[in-house]
Amino acid sequence: MAAQHRRAAGPVATVTAALVLLAGCSAASGPGSSESSGSGSSESAPSDPAASDPTDQPADEPTDQPTEEPTEEPTEEPEPAHPISVAALARADLTGGGLRLGSVRERTAAYTSYDVTFASTTMGAGTEPLRISGVLNVPAGRGPFPAVVLAHGYIDPAYYVRGQGMTRERGFLAQRGYVALHVDYRNHAESTDDPRVEQAVRLGYAADTIAALHALRRSRDVRVDPERIALFGRSMGGGVMMKALAAKPGLFAAGVGWASVSSLEAENFDQFQRPDAPLAQLEAGFRGRHGLPGEDPAFWRGVSPRPLFGAITEPVLMVHGRFDDTCPPAWARATHRAMTRAGVDATLEWYDDGHAFGPAFVAAMDRTVRFLDARMPA
Repeated sequence: MAAQHRRAAGPVATVTAALVLLAGCSAASGPGSSESSGSGSSESAPSDPAASDPTDQPADEPTDQPTEEPTEEPTEEPEPAHPISVAALARADLTGGGLRLGSVRERTAAYTSYDVTFASTTMGAGTEPLRISGVLNVPAGRGPFPAVVLAHGYIDPAYYVRGQGMTRERGFLAQRGYVALHVDYRNHAESTDDPRVEQAVRLGYAADTIAALHALRRSRDVRVDPERIALFGRSMGGGVMMKALAAKPGLFAAGVGWASVSSLEAENFDQFQRPDAPLAQLEAGFRGRHGLPGEDPAFWRGVSPRPLFGAITEPVLMVHGRFDDTCPPAWARATHRAMTRAGVDATLEWYDDGHAFGPAFVAAMDRTVRFLDARMPA
């Protein structure tokens, strides 16, 4: 991976751009070992016994005068979400559709692979939808099939080619009966460019994965079970997955994150962007939009999924290599702890591998498919 890794509400009229974030990953403890959590619970405080003691005295003297209707205290309007934030993404009317199958890339006994395009939301008032390119693997058979939307990790868009980054995962899933849609994201391959993608800290990538789900649900060419669509992200795509689940809970059936970036964007910035550019250049790039993490911490929390983990309703599987030197293992532990405390059904699996998953790839994919099979039963 390159060094520069880069709950639902009504539409927001003033939301500007929505795109998606940085890249990175981490690792920690033994091959196939796991940490899991179920939903938490809370208890109400005990009531004051004296307050419930019976009394012989009426509370008020009876009167013939009509009682006055109590006047409601004015309530403060909730503070509007920053237009560049996961909360704004949650309030936006994110749509998608128009899945078009293009040329056949590959045909095997198990599946057929196609170049595809579909429409995604720009989130700017009066703007045209974006066209997103990708690669779709469709298993042999009649379906309807369960499906997985794939969110790839950071690859410099200047060199990225269609379907790059999760080819192995796409083929593995299709061989096991899953439709797999690899999303190129806006500004990648043959997708439409969105000039605001960096200004909006790449939140639009999450919008593109949500659009991919809607495109699969509405397709007449591919028979997909609309209730059995998961989101699987690796590295930067793990952050994309977390944002999409936090912004639109209940939309996907499950989430999977491999070698994921931090769930706090300030940590991703410090790991991947700060070392690559002089401070003056970074400040110039963000001037007039928002400050750097040390200058505007509220903004950077707002574009992070962790503060909204309590909204997530889907089960989540996290897979991480103990020797990942791109995304520190501490990030995975911290994200898992935060999900657990927020009541997310989260599991963290560790493997003796690095960021790219070489020797442990098959074992980790087998575990991922078992998770999907269990959480999206036929």
